[in-house]
Amino acid sequence: MTVKKTIGLVRERATEAISSMQGRGQSSQESEMETQTRRERGFHQAEASLPDTRAASPGTTAKGERPSEFTDLLSYLGPLNPFSKQITDKDTVWLLDNTAYRNTKTHQWESEFVVAVFEQNTGRDVSAVVADIAEKIGLAEDEAAEATIRRRLTPFMQNILPGRAVNVNFGRREKLKLGPGGRNGISSDIRSLPDARNGEVVVSTALVPQGADGLLEMNTVYAEPDGWAIISDIDDTIKITQTSDPIGILRSTFISPATPVAGMPELYAYIQTLVTTSAPFFYLSASPYNLYPFLTGFRRQHFPQGTMILRDASWMNLAGLLSNLTLGTQDYKTERMTKIHSWLPRRKMICIGDSTQSDPEAYGEMYRNFGGWVHLILIRKVTDIAAVGLQAKNEPQRFQQAFKGVPSNRWFVFETPEQCYQIINDVVQSTA
Repeated sequence: MTVKKTIGLVRERATEAISSMQGRGQSSQESEMETQTRRERGFHQAEASLPDTRAASPGTTAKGERPSEFTDLLSYLGPLNPFSKQITDKDTVWLLDNTAYRNTKTHQWESEFVVAVFEQNTGRDVSAVVADIAEKIGLAEDEAAEATIRRRLTPFMQNILPGRAVNVNFGRREKLKLGPGGRNGISSDIRSLPDARNGEVVVSTALVPQGADGLLEMNTVYAEPDGWAIISDIDDTIKITQTSDPIGILRSTFISPATPVAGMPELYAYIQTLVTTSAPFFYLSASPYNLYPFLTGFRRQHFPQGTMILRDASWMNLAGLLSNLTLGTQDYKTERMTKIHSWLPRRKMICIGDSTQSDPEAYGEMYRNFGGWVHLILIRKVTDIAAVGLQAKNEPQRFQQAFKGVPSNRWFVFETPEQCYQIINDVVQSTA
């Protein structure tokens, strides 16, 4: 096949990929509550005022060199890209922790491996963006605070690298090739794994040249088909975030220390002890993958080991950060929970969220879709309305509508974690 015909074929596949992505985007509509919250809290004005942190198109090098048309088109093919590139000493690689499960048809162990690849020391002038964010959140001149902003901001400004493949040493047992990544620099691959015990943690290491940096180790937790499991939201469920206020989001994301909601670390430790330490935890957030190092560092300090599932949109700018946290969250979360269900359909799920976003609606939908799977739903009622937005979010009518068709002994709204201990204990004991 000639190069011209090959480009034509790739262009056709790229067009199909773009159409598919656009279709998925159109299916996630703003809910009435999301629309009202964004309007009353001034999200559109805040987003319009944020700097565009994207330095160039995906694949553009630090020197500003654009990829060839052929290479650019290939980036739309993701794992089907036949001309993947290896990691260099100038790249940043993130390996994300995951959960191994038994394939429901073959009963063999497998897992989804997610990898993100960026180019080191790239992006627009970070100092100008740091100054812009510091001004918006009302930060006085402070070198230490600006260093924090710079560190957390960097993953939003590094050029993403599509088409990169990463070789991984899986616990010294075998080598896996992951990728190549798609246009957003992220790859997602299902790989077969060797046998291991339930609850065993296998550490994998990226095989990269000296000089490459990032999160070069990951944990894979093995989870047999039966038992309990936990799905937890992050923002305002276990981490104080103020997700309904744009300036609050910027402040908590880029400058504030990651602070756990009082009493939640102790509650999660109790849950882990009650349902055995091998029970898998899934931390499901609408945050983009850019925040993975920040959020996983917080999780490791305060909460049990688990798989963190974030939105795969690392190409986005800062305005996209605000949009992703406040738009289409119900569709996004139900889609990801449906994937978890496909991995572990026989597990008994405890779902924990809060009232600031669409957790009640998402968990209610999952119960109606998979009633025998969701055994308990706990919703933290965030009572600081001045900080998080609409009073309607905490009205009883909202919860009644969200949990329509869900038995009253399967969902509970709480204000303090102490209210949850007996509820969880009763549910676990009743299904022993």
